[in-house]
Amino acid sequence: MQPILLIGPSGMLGAAWQKLLQARAADFRCTDIPQFDFTKPDSIDRVVTGGLAVVINCGAYTDVDGAEKNEALAAMLNGSGVAALARRCKHVGATLVHYSTDYVFSGQSTTPYLPDQPREPLNAYGRTKALGELAIEQSDCDYLLVRTSWLYAPWGKNFVRTIAKLCREKDQLQVVSDQRGRPTSAEHLAESTFRLLEKNARGIYHVTDGGECTWFDFASAIAKRFNVACTVRPCNSDQYPRPARRPAYSVLDLTKTEALLGPMPDWRRNLASVMDRLQD
Repeated sequence: MQPILLIGPSGMLGAAWQKLLQARAADFRCTDIPQFDFTKPDSIDRVVTGGLAVVINCGAYTDVDGAEKNEALAAMLNGSGVAALARRCKHVGATLVHYSTDYVFSGQSTTPYLPDQPREPLNAYGRTKALGELAIEQSDCDYLLVRTSWLYAPWGKNFVRTIAKLCREKDQLQVVSDQRGRPTSAEHLAESTFRLLEKNARGIYHVTDGGECTWFDFASAIAKRFNVACTVRPCNSDQYPRPARRPAYSVLDLTKTEALLGPMPDWRRNLASVMDRLQD
């Protein structure tokens, strides 16, 4: 599995990966903008060199609402750029680890989405991530594609840190209760992906925390920890309009992953660990 190239170490998931690889005393190096740029294929060829065993891609366009106005840019970063990376990994013989999202699904299901279910994205971000998935599948490179959802960590811009801050400042919050999914600790995601690699897993896998909840449930658990006096009230998505439509139900099925790794720890357990170490 070594040496390893980590793309995007400054992001939320990239930081978790860097921490993990350092703890494992792994042979790895990092790259980020401007040395590595998905919009510049030449930079991909320069950075992804022969001799690498694994390339871990934590870089992406992740602004879900922004993608509605900037779909061409998002498609370049999440689609054509990923296609170029996959081709390069094929050329140098490296395994590509890539991350995708629950937003490649429509949200119309009432049961958890299996890894091989058809992609039916309902927003621009989901469409661009689906492009990346398809490009990897068609590249014939050796790959591990991991879908995840509702990512959070003690650092970076994420729902947990946002709610923790807001509930300290306000007496009342409104959070949507008609969107159901699975939260995912970035540290748990990195560790689980590493374990999948150790077991030579290839293809598409889903990794999230165990259990499921609504954003309202998630926010309520956070507020209870940081300010019990703050009341969290449920609301519908139409009361909190956003540029990008969100899937109503985007629970990812974990059966395939848990068959290899065992049960995923419940989101409440992972959340408690993150809240203990939340960075200001």
